[in-house]
Amino acid sequence: MPRPFRLLVSIVLACAILLTAVSGFADQSPRYADQVAVLMYHHVHDSDKSSGTITPALFRDQLAYLQDEGYRFITLDQFRGFMDGSGEVPDNAVLVTFDDGYESFNTFALPVLQQLQIPAVNFIITGSLAHPKEDVPPKMSADDIRRATAAPASVEAQCHTDEFHGKRDNGKALLLQDSAETDAAYRERLAADTASCIAKLKAIVDKPVDTLAYPYGIYDSKAAAAIASAGIRFAFTIAPGMAVAGGNPMNIPRINGGNPHITPKALQKAITRRIVARP
Repeated sequence: MPRPFRLLVSIVLACAILLTAVSGFADQSPRYADQVAVLMYHHVHDSDKSSGTITPALFRDQLAYLQDEGYRFITLDQFRGFMDGSGEVPDNAVLVTFDDGYESFNTFALPVLQQLQIPAVNFIITGSLAHPKEDVPPKMSADDIRRATAAPASVEAQCHTDEFHGKRDNGKALLLQDSAETDAAYRERLAADTASCIAKLKAIVDKPVDTLAYPYGIYDSKAAAAIASAGIRFAFTIAPGMAVAGGNPMNIPRINGGNPHITPKALQKAITRRIVARP
């Protein structure tokens, strides 16, 4: 091989190696910082089917894929500190949340969380604690909640209201003010329900109970104010988006991961689309 050609080949190979190294380094750079992707799930089950149910295999694949891609899963305590300005979160931070307190959480989701060492939050409908196994799907009992929150996966139980996870005959959420209610009566009703939810969970868990997910994600400013007055510091919606420091702590967005058609890559893309550009 002529010497000039050998020299050209050497230069091309060196450039290729350099580009590969740079590309690999770029892949490790943070996708986002100073914000949190809060994931929302409901029901993880190996045979039940619904738009809000995923299999344990898909649940594991989603979380493991995000781990492999450099996402960092945080606890609710870390999230609280981030939102109130007393702490920081890692780059590519993710918080896993569940709504409704289904029994399937312990049976199917918790083993995955423990295997991958991922923390989570489950928002409990405390009115169901009197008859958890009669609900469809069945809910966690008080003992189930104790077992889940005692597990090494760092699970917390928080509020999903006591008796307001439902709708009236006209389709309006129970959480919202009824046309026949005065403002004072409405505030009292929400404050009482929130206080009941907090008290029931405090009798079961050791951690602070100061966080809530709005049923169906439906709320308004009156509802948020009444719930906050009863001791809730952070409240989650179902509106897609990223949680950012300095954002409204009673209006925290989430990204749905709990649909059976959401592949691991699709979930990552959903997060990527919601990244907030920071100055």
